[in-house]
Amino acid sequence: MKREKYNVAVIGATGAVGQEMIKILEERNFPVADLKPLASERSHGKELGFRGEKIRVEKLSESSFKGINIALFSAGGERSREFAPKAVGAGAVVVDNSSAFRMEPDVPLVIPEINAHAIAESKNRGIIANPNCTTAVTVMALKPLHDLGKIKRVVAASYQATSGAGARALEELKIQTRAWAKGEPMEVKAFPHQIAFNLIPQVDSFLENGYTKEEMKLHNETRKILEDESIQVTATTVRVPVFRAHSVAVNIETERKITVKEAKDALSKFPGVQVVDEPQGAKYPMPTLAAGKDECLVGRIREDYTISCGLSFWVVGDQLRKGAALNAVQIAEVLVREYL
Repeated sequence: MKREKYNVAVIGATGAVGQEMIKILEERNFPVADLKPLASERSHGKELGFRGEKIRVEKLSESSFKGINIALFSAGGERSREFAPKAVGAGAVVVDNSSAFRMEPDVPLVIPEINAHAIAESKNRGIIANPNCTTAVTVMALKPLHDLGKIKRVVAASYQATSGAGARALEELKIQTRAWAKGEPMEVKAFPHQIAFNLIPQVDSFLENGYTKEEMKLHNETRKILEDESIQVTATTVRVPVFRAHSVAVNIETERKITVKEAKDALSKFPGVQVVDEPQGAKYPMPTLAAGKDECLVGRIREDYTISCGLSFWVVGDQLRKGAALNAVQIAEVLVREYL
């Protein structure tokens, strides 16, 4: 039987996540009939490689979605709010990487290994939301532990790579590092402060409660994905001078005590998670190990001696892949396998 193919649009195709989406579509042999890369007028006419061919980037417009079956959005919330409904109106299913629709009740927020069923169970309007990159990496480790012992509370601190802020931010780290090596002044544009050889305890803008939007995303999105509004999450998100892959230090309190062995067993068996935990041999997750990998790496797993039912661990994942592009393509794979 001939495998059916689909017309796929990638919106924000020239950005870091958009380019990764195209790469992953090719890597995973997604059944693409025609690929349409879309971006702003600034990128119109640029060429991107796909399956040995060069494909010209087209300007995003209201008429861009004719004949498109699946639209993968990675162009920011404003563009998603404007153009995602137009894509749906033209007959496409939208997988959106922005925060525009994540918390809307009729839009499923999906990590396929965790809650692919939400695609069918939600009365959605043709839009499926991709979670925040830090949330995706963290929740991949939380899910098997929540199933084991029911998580009550999460305390997390993230160490987020510059590429999570886009291609321009990634380039700024490179430019500042070169400038430092030459003894030249560092130009600051993409972040509020110098990022090279520095840590910035601010990811996204601050809210009235003193938390940033990024920190509250981890609270709200974790509860929606795990389908448990009782879980309390408090986070501090930090931008670090790393090119790629987010790291998160996580402490959880559970209703039932989970031993280290139980945690390792559950995490090892969970799809998309790899346990790297041999501290005596200096083996633990690091951004250099996770960059370019599909799996989220978990290590430094230990019981929290300050409470009766607590665990601490360290999880690292490539935020351009599982935190964004890979997860979106995996959602699209579920769509073509079960729904379209």
